[in-house]
Amino acid sequence: MRNLILENIAKVCGGTYFGGEKQRALEISGVAIDSRLVEPGFLFVPIRGEKVDGHSFIPSVFDNGAAAVLSEEKLTDAKGPYILVPSTKQALKDLAAYYRQSLSIRVVGITGSVGKTSTKEMIASVLSQKYSVLKTEGNYNNEIGLPLTIFKIRDTHEVAVLEMGISEFGEMHRLAAMANPDICVITNIGLCHLENLKTRDGILKAKTESFAHIREGGIAVLNGDDDKLSTIPMVNGARPVFYGIGKDIFSAEEETDLASQVRKQVYASDLQSLGLSGTRARIHIGDESFETTVPLPGEHNVYNALAAASVANRLGLTAEEIKRGIESAGTISGRTNMMHVKDWLVIDDCYNANPVSMKASIDVLSKADGRRVAVLGDMGELGENEKKLHYEVGEYLAGKDIDLLFTVGSLAGEIAAAAAGGRTEIYSYDSREAMTEELLRKLKPNDTILVKASHFMEFSKVVAALCK
Repeated sequence: MRNLILENIAKVCGGTYFGGEKQRALEISGVAIDSRLVEPGFLFVPIRGEKVDGHSFIPSVFDNGAAAVLSEEKLTDAKGPYILVPSTKQALKDLAAYYRQSLSIRVVGITGSVGKTSTKEMIASVLSQKYSVLKTEGNYNNEIGLPLTIFKIRDTHEVAVLEMGISEFGEMHRLAAMANPDICVITNIGLCHLENLKTRDGILKAKTESFAHIREGGIAVLNGDDDKLSTIPMVNGARPVFYGIGKDIFSAEEETDLASQVRKQVYASDLQSLGLSGTRARIHIGDESFETTVPLPGEHNVYNALAAASVANRLGLTAEEIKRGIESAGTISGRTNMMHVKDWLVIDDCYNANPVSMKASIDVLSKADGRRVAVLGDMGELGENEKKLHYEVGEYLAGKDIDLLFTVGSLAGEIAAAAAGGRTEIYSYDSREAMTEELLRKLKPNDTILVKASHFMEFSKVVAALCK
């Protein structure tokens, strides 16, 4: 790993090196915080958690061939070199930022309230038509996961697509300082993490902290149909690239001075729903356009494709390469993942939830053939208006053609209450286990089942029960 010799690591982390003089010039080959993932030549960074202190594994990682370790405490009888630092968590971030600066790779940083992961997947699918791409895996989008992703970048990679997730002010500053993106994508400003960020204006402020860390000559790529993002005419002295559905951000009746400055450079027209098979659309990039099929259901996936087209155009891909990348995009577990199980179609969207993503998933379910079954749970971190926001999801569902609704949790009970009185059969439960038993009894062949809730509800266990 370029420039990551132990002597430099100590300087970057503000640490003190302990070990042999010859080993100061030893270059590490990787970084791990999990002792089980340490390989020969790795640097082990022990993290103190609520239940486990990584420092207790320091002796074993040397046995596994670790080149060195960081530590917040002086070690006696250390089996190899170590660097004493005030905070291993801070050292991990400092080291990732230093490593990122040593690389010539182009970085795409992605944030937003909804759709970060699916947009990341779409962008990676498109860019891989031309480049060797590294992308964030799983939920490695926080102050521990992002640096570990950065450490996986090698000289063979040409573009890194990095997801950045936050829940409080200042967090984006820390993430974007590590990623230092050439292109910063913001998908939308929705209702999530309201406990800390309070309002959508607060969310906008927190997400746009990333702008301070865009590389010189870099750009912001923003959803021009988002009422908050579309008010940003300039980022670091340059106009953002806006994308959306339809050409104009403002209608003729809403024409303003801002409208003359802000136009969508990338947009979709002629949308045609293909149900759960996706959406056909014409994508316009400047004066060029092409027809494509976004193979994932829901209008939100058209937005993901537009974000990818915006980034790809900036990085020199042709229209044919962009089209091919969009059409080859796939789903991932927990995020609108279509699974044919037994006689059912299961829409596994249980990784996380907020009001915007919940309504988008209900839209997807409403396009299904046969009976439409929604299995919904509590949404977290919505602040003082959490009951109202759940109730509004129920009102939205009531306007869709949903046959059965199963809810778990006191907050999700508000969804059930709002949807009551219509044609939808409603079943509410306090426990996931009781709900799952009744759900399995009620299902019929050809049903389509949407499973969605915030991660803490553990609805992946519902999906697992459906797949048995």
